[in-house]
Amino acid sequence: MLAKLKSLLFEPKASTGAAESHSHEELHLAAGALMVEAARLDGTFDDEERAHIHDTLRDRFDLDEETTATLIDAAVEAADTIPEIFGFTRTIRDHFSHDERIEMMEMLWEVAYADGELHDYEANLMRQVTGLLYVTDRESGDARKRAQVKSRASGVGAA
Repeated sequence: MLAKLKSLLFEPKASTGAAESHSHEELHLAAGALMVEAARLDGTFDDEERAHIHDTLRDRFDLDEETTATLIDAAVEAADTIPEIFGFTRTIRDHFSHDERIEMMEMLWEVAYADGELHDYEANLMRQVTGLLYVTDRESGDARKRAQVKSRASGVGAA
C-alpha cells in the first residue's frame, strides 16, 4: 500500500481536469502531507500532533488503523521528499471540488491548533494554502472557526 500511495505523488499521469478524476488515496496522501507539513512548521512533530493527524485522517476518510498508519508514514516521506507545498496544493486544487478544498482547510486548521496555539509559521502556511487552493479568506476563516470549536470541545485551548 505504501508503494501505491507514493506512486500517486511521484509518478506523472495525465490530467483530465475533472474534479471527480482523482482517487481517494490521492486526496488522503495530499491531505496527510499538508497536515504533516503544518504540524512541523513550529519546529516539532510530536506524538500528540501525529496522533491528532492520525485521528483526523481516520475519521474524515473512514480508514482503518493500519491504513491510516501507512498513510501517515507515506505523508511524512512525501513531506520529506518534496520540500515545497506547491505539488500537494496543485494536486488538490486541480482535482478536487471546492467543498473538498474547504474541508482540507478545516483539517489543516485543526492540525495548526492541535498543540493549543497557532505559531506564526503555521499562520503563514495557512495564508499561503488558502490562496493556492483558491479558497477565499472568508471560507478559510469559517474553517478556522470550526476547527477552533472542535479544539475547545476536545479540551485543547485554541488561541
